[in-house]
Amino acid sequence: MIRLFTALSIPDDVADTLERRQSGLPGAKWRTRDQLHLTLAFYGEMEERRADDLAAELSRAATAGPFEFSLRGVGAFGDAHRSHSLWAGVEPNERLSVLAGRCRAAGERAGVVMEKRDYRPHVTLAYLKPQTNPDRIGAWIIGHNLLHSPPIRVDRFGLWSSVLTHDGSRYQLEQEYWL
Repeated sequence: MIRLFTALSIPDDVADTLERRQSGLPGAKWRTRDQLHLTLAFYGEMEERRADDLAAELSRAATAGPFEFSLRGVGAFGDAHRSHSLWAGVEPNERLSVLAGRCRAAGERAGVVMEKRDYRPHVTLAYLKPQTNPDRIGAWIIGHNLLHSPPIRVDRFGLWSSVLTHDGSRYQLEQEYWL
């Protein structure tokens, strides 16, 4: 079994900016530079044969042509009782949404049961321990919410595998698709 997702890599200069913001919040488990990415579609675990079908279908998704997007703002995901992760947001971008939709459709054509939730593009910056102080989370968001990256040029996306370890996920690029 292999656990797969498609994503856009974050360029070094933008990763530098994000890393500078990854401090000042006790209870945050900050993502490392090699864990920073913008997920297009998450497929989950599958057998190698289905993964091969997915890889073939994704080549049809890579027809959108190059485009740009920008990161803007930060926030937290969670429920009414507690936040579980911090993220950098993405300015609304139709080309990004179309590419994510094509990656999702490729998964469906390959027989992958896709999650039902709406696509909300972001870069996960940290996972939060349950005891993280909500006031400190709010203060961190207020202190970093002016984040605005320069335009990030996208000319390819990747199919990545993910291995869960006690130190967090380890990602490996399995295949790249040029737009």
